Amino acid sequence: MKKFPVLSRILEDIDNALDRDPAARNRLEVFLTYPGLHAIWGHRISHWMWNHRLRLLARIFSNQIRRETGIEIHPGARIGRRFFIDHGMGVVIGETAIVGDDVMIYHDVTLGARSQDRGKRHPTIGDRVIIGSGARVLGAVTVGDGAKIGANSIVTSDVAAKAEKDFVGTFVI
Repeated sequence: MKKFPVLSRILEDIDNALDRDPAARNRLEVFLTYPGLHAIWGHRISHWMWNHRLRLLARIFSNQIRRETGIEIHPGARIGRRFFIDHGMGVVIGETAIVGDDVMIYHDVTLGARSQDRGKRHPTIGDRVIIGSGARVLGAVTVGDGAKIGANSIVTSDVAAKAEKDFVGTFVI
């Protein structure tokens, strides 16, 4: 598929969903019905616009994708390959967030800011990270490769690689 890199990436995303979601039955079903994939594909388009200084158009397009999927990814965010959002309603990813490869997040996850500063203010998520439902990862923190963030966790400080954090009901500020 070297002649069609966009198609290769779409198939890679679909196959990733088939690998990660035991409820996924076939490529056509995933292609047509997975809002997390639709949000990621929409983000790639809006991110291209953002990087080519079509910022208003990028924001308008990303808002349309948010209305359709319930998933908000700022066009400035950098998203790696094989990113999978399972049951994505309520996911918010801020402008300066960086998400590595092979990351999986569940519904109602926020990768947000803790300040209104102009610089880097959103998290950096390493490769192969899993973030559970309802988790909030806030500020310019780094989550190391292979870490697992438990459901409803609130993370405001760095997380080491391969760590398993379960801050359920705990506020770490």
